[in-house]
Amino acid sequence: MDNLIEIRWHGRGGQGAKTASLLLADAAFNTGKYIQGFPEYGPERMGAPIVAYNRISDTPITIHSNIYEPDYVVVVDDTLLDCVDVTSGLKKDGAIVINSKKDNETLLKSLKGYEGSVYKIDARKISEEALGRYFPNTPMLAAIVKVTGIMSDEDFLNDMVGSFKHKFAKKPEVIDGNMNALRMALDQIEKVK
Repeated sequence: MDNLIEIRWHGRGGQGAKTASLLLADAAFNTGKYIQGFPEYGPERMGAPIVAYNRISDTPITIHSNIYEPDYVVVVDDTLLDCVDVTSGLKKDGAIVINSKKDNETLLKSLKGYEGSVYKIDARKISEEALGRYFPNTPMLAAIVKVTGIMSDEDFLNDMVGSFKHKFAKKPEVIDGNMNALRMALDQIEKVK
């Protein structure tokens, strides 16, 4: 498979990691890519750790399993760094994107020696500023698009306008806030190492 990118999302139930992985799959599909976006189901409940996945490729995807050696990992809740091995199988030439306001040294220590690239973003600050409430999935979606380069910022934002119009058809007043959160995240993603 040409240019296969595999992404694993770690979050907590109710934070929107599953929704973000599905929105990423839709956006990549709309740029002509082959995609998979799916959660790993178990006894999920509000606040419990959850995992979701994406595969994105230029050619048809024939693999149908969880992702054990991802190119990228997205951590929607940095408290998971203390209880889940988020870097398990993560390729050294890949990257991890973490929602955190922790200082860089503390963040790197919690990754237990991961040698690849590390990015962070304060999704709480962005979502509260843009949306008035804490919805970390929207900024995290933009952050992983920026880090992976799956599509251009412009293509991503154009696609998301259409997705949000559909998703929020009965709540159009939240579209502008979500778009602002995406734009802010694209600008505020920070490379730690």
